Amino acid sequence: MASSHAIEIRVRYCECDPMGVVHHTVYPVWFEMGRTEFLRSRGGSYAQMEADGLLLAVTRLEVRYRKPARYDELLTLETTLRDVGHVKIEHTYRLLRGTDELVVGETTLACIDREGRVQPVPASISTP
Repeated sequence: MASSHAIEIRVRYCECDPMGVVHHTVYPVWFEMGRTEFLRSRGGSYAQMEADGLLLAVTRLEVRYRKPARYDELLTLETTLRDVGHVKIEHTYRLLRGTDELVVGETTLACIDREGRVQPVPASISTP
């Protein structure tokens, strides 16, 4: 089932510590950007899902830091849809500077309604 999508990210000054290194809390935000653009590339939209009363809640997040990213570098984030179950979605991430792998990660998302009740994953996500 795995399919992937890549985006470019230019490291902004506000994402760095005083030494010019990307702060560890920024990577999950970039993962969210990757998921959003991955869905958009398939014709979907988080905004439309929310309008339809569905939300995707992160239930698991794993980040492995291998090399630091720094201010003003141009990076590539590869987001891969690893698995879609009845109510959950799993993604993996690779953040690259050229061919250097800087960070890898994984997330599991649960599809819920506004009251927090588990809902089936929409067909727009579960079908290739």
